[in-house]
Parts: sequence; C-alpha cells; structure tokens
Amino acid sequence: MSFKGSEPKSIDMPTGPGIYLYWLPLGAGGSFVRFNGRVFEFIQARIERRAPRDLYHTALVVIVPAGRFVIENSWPIPDAEGPARGVAVEGPVFGRSLGHFEVFRYEVRRWRDGVIADQAEAVESPQCVSRDPEKAQRLLELVDSVPPMVWGRDEQSAGDMWNSNSVISFLLARSGVPTGPISPPPNGRAPGWHAGIVMASRYAGRPSGRSLEPLA
Repeated sequence: MSFKGSEPKSIDMPTGPGIYLYWLPLGAGGSFVRFNGRVFEFIQARIERRAPRDLYHTALVVIVPAGRFVIENSWPIPDAEGPARGVAVEGPVFGRSLGHFEVFRYEVRRWRDGVIADQAEAVESPQCVSRDPEKAQRLLELVDSVPPMVWGRDEQSAGDMWNSNSVISFLLARSGVPTGPISPPPNGRAPGWHAGIVMASRYAGRPSGRSLEPLA
C-alpha cells in the first residue's frame, strides 16, 4: 500500500472548541506494524475479492474551554508515566488471558496537551467533525466508559474486530456526533470503525463516566 493520491501534507493545528479527527496511515513511523498491516489487508482483499486499500488508524484532538486533549488508543504501551499520558482505560490484546502481560495490553488516552506521534504523516487532516462545545465536553467525559474489549477480535459479534478505530467511532457515536458522513481518505479503509458504531448503539442509555464491562 503506497497511499497514492493520499499523500501527507502540512498539518494545520486545530483552533477553537470542537472535535477534530486525524487519519493516520497504519504503521506510519513503524515498519513492523506497517508490514503486518499490508499482509492483513492483502489477505482480507483476497477473501473479499477486491483490490487492497490503504489502512488508517484514527485519533482525535478535542478542544474545550478547559484545554486541548488528545484521544488515542495505543499498543504497545510505553514503559512508564501512564498518568502523565492521561490513561483512562486498558484492555487486552488478542485474548483476555494474554492481558495479564503488559505487552498484550492497550491503553486509551485522554491526554491533556498531548501529542499524536505520527501526526506529521496524517492524510487529509485534521477534519473537524463537530464544533459543538457540549458534544466535545461529553466526548471527554465518555473516555472513561470505553469498554475494555479484546483488541483484534470480534467477541461481541459486531461484524468487525475491535481496535483503535473502534474506540474513536464508539466515542464519536456516543457523544452524538453523526458518523455516517465520516469516511477515510480515497482508497482508504479503517478496520474496526464499524464495530465501534455497533457497540455504541448497544451501550446507549447505559451509565457513562466509568469503564463499561463488555456485554454478556
């Protein structure tokens, strides 16, 4: 996947209250993740009898009167300083039993004045998906309620695996941001995006402000 027609460009810093979405090429800055993503997409494309597409990972910048926050899912987890990154939720990778080992856990961050490591590689970003300050505040409050689903699996039969894109679409949908108009850059795909929207509908009406256990 070469990202033809979707070349990174200079990234403007978002200003003003709102929710801003970043499309980050999968594996930007890391050859291991990039290689495995290409293998995954090649196999998936063969199964679905289509041409391979560019894969994207998503992150958010949320600006409210209290400050600027980066919302992102990260795996593997850095060695230390979790509180400084605003870690709100941790979940297992590939299997619940593997989650006992730090190398098989991911973290969901609500990082005040944080950074997106691969921001310079973002494509057609940032996209402002809402300028509603109430939706922005609600999204920040909902980060604690992200369910610690198993990364890389579809344990809830949502029709898509749970991953970093699921976390972002889950938060957008639960905060009232319309997700229908949102789509990756041309020839792009965001695996897991659908799972987040499905799970947001299933969790609708449940309490927020704390991590939700996966639905039985």
